[in-house]
Amino acid sequence: MALHNDLGRAGERIAKQYLEDQGYEILDENWTHGKAEVDLIVYKNGIMIFVEVKSRSSIAFGEPEEFVQKSKQIQMELAANAYIEIMNHQNDIRFDIIAITFTKNKTYNLNHIEDAFWPED
Repeated sequence: MALHNDLGRAGERIAKQYLEDQGYEILDENWTHGKAEVDLIVYKNGIMIFVEVKSRSSIAFGEPEEFVQKSKQIQMELAANAYIEIMNHQNDIRFDIIAITFTKNKTYNLNHIEDAFWPED
């Protein structure tokens, strides 16, 4: 197993636990629609939230959230639209990013960016 896959899985576990601790209800993990994947789909206060988790072992090339490019945002929007239709969700939605940077001493920094982006129409 590649190290970056292990890092990504660890980041997703940390993000899930963080969201649960903050009172979010976890609806789905690694939900796919076609080629699109959403790491976590959560719910809180009537809002359905589609979360991209980005984990890095260093910020030498930029912060983790900087790697959620426009193409990923568009794919998340496509998946979100399908999920919303399946679940018949009628309330608000948003797109969040949870950026996790692991440190050399086995700790991490977590940055939860609410309403991180809104894919263009």
